[in-house]
Amino acid sequence: MINFEFHTPTKVIFGKNAESQVGQEIKSRGYKKVLIHFGGTYLQENGTLDRVHKSLTDSGLSFVDLDGVVPNPRMALVKQGVALCRKEGVDFILPIGGGSPIDSAKAIAYGLANNFDLEDLYMGRVTTDKIAPIGCISTIAATGSETSNSSVITIENGWLKRAYNHDCARPMFAIMNPELTYTLPAYQTASGGADIMMHTMERYFTTTPNVDLIDRMAEGLMVAVKEATVKAVRFPRDYEARATLMWGGSLSHNGLTGTGRTADFASHKIEHEMGGMFDVTHGAGLCAIWGSWARYVYKTDVARFAQFASRVFSVPMNYHNPEETALEGIEAWEDWCHKIGMPVTMKELGISPTKEQINEMADKCVASGDGHVGFFRTLYKEDVVKIYQMAL
Repeated sequence: MINFEFHTPTKVIFGKNAESQVGQEIKSRGYKKVLIHFGGTYLQENGTLDRVHKSLTDSGLSFVDLDGVVPNPRMALVKQGVALCRKEGVDFILPIGGGSPIDSAKAIAYGLANNFDLEDLYMGRVTTDKIAPIGCISTIAATGSETSNSSVITIENGWLKRAYNHDCARPMFAIMNPELTYTLPAYQTASGGADIMMHTMERYFTTTPNVDLIDRMAEGLMVAVKEATVKAVRFPRDYEARATLMWGGSLSHNGLTGTGRTADFASHKIEHEMGGMFDVTHGAGLCAIWGSWARYVYKTDVARFAQFASRVFSVPMNYHNPEETALEGIEAWEDWCHKIGMPVTMKELGISPTKEQINEMADKCVASGDGHVGFFRTLYKEDVVKIYQMAL
C-alpha cells in the first residue's frame, strides 16, 4: 500500500423525499440566489423541478433555471451559464440530474470563480483551486460526480472530451433519492451500472502490491452493483436495487476504492475519444472497449485478472492454469454486459470508425497524457490503435 490522502467533504442526504430539504440546506449556508442547471424534460414531467422550486421559494431563496444540458456536456453551454450567473448575481449552483448536469455545473462554477479561458483549464494549460459554491441533486446512478473531484466537458473546437480534477470540485452536499431513478430508460440504467463498475475496475487493476483491504472492499461493491443493475433493469421500481446503485455510484468514484494504490483509467481515456467523436453514451462506450483492453493487457498480471474473475464473477479458480480463469473472467464481464443490454464491441455500440478516425482518436487519447495513457500497463499510440481495432 502506498501513501495517500483521502478527502470527501460532501454531505450526503440520502433517501425518499430527500430533495425537499434542498432549500433549507442552501439557506443554512447563507446563500441567496441559485442557478438550477439541468437537461431534458423529465424533471418537469415527473414534478421534480416543481418540488425543487417550491423548496427554494419556501426557504426565501431566488433562483434562475438553465436547461439544455446534453450527454457529454458542451463548453458552449458552460460559458452561457457563467454569463447568466454573473448577470443574475447567482451565488450558488445547483445541478439536478446525472453526471452531465453536475459536470457542466462544476465547469460553470470554475468559470464564475476565475477569469481565465475555461478551455485552458480543461486542456491542462492552467490550474485552479477556486470554484463557486455548488451542491447537487442526483437523479441518475452512474458517474459518481455528486461526490467526486472530477468534471468532464466536451470542447466543440476539435470535439475534445477533457477532464479537470481537483478536490475543490466536490459538491458541498449531494441529495440522493433513489425513487427519482425509477423512470430512467433501461438502457440508461444499464449504462449507469456499467459506469459504476468501471470506476472501481479502473482502480482495481493496479500494479501496487499488498492492497488486499481495498481489494476486498472493491470486490464487495462490484458484486453488489453487478447484481443490483440486473435487478433494476428488470424491475425499475425496486427501491433497494436503485438505492444500491445510487450509493454504489458515489462510493465507486469518491476515491475510496483507489486509496493506497495507483489507478489505471486507460479505458476511460480511450472511451473519451469515442464519446468526443461519436457522442456515444459513456457507460455503453466503456462496455464496448473494456474487453479489448483487458485481453491486450491481462498478461501484465494474470493473477489479478484471475482474482477478479473468481471474486467478482464467481469463475472457478484454475490454480493449475490461472490464465484460463483470467480469460473466463473477461468473458463473464462481457456476458454480464449483454445480460443488461450493453454492447461489447463498437459494432454493437453502433459505430464503425475508419482507419483514419481510429488514428485520430488514438492521437488525441495519448496527447492528453504526454504521449501515453494507463498505469496498469503503459499504453502508447500504437497500443491504443490496436485496442480500438480489437474492439471493432
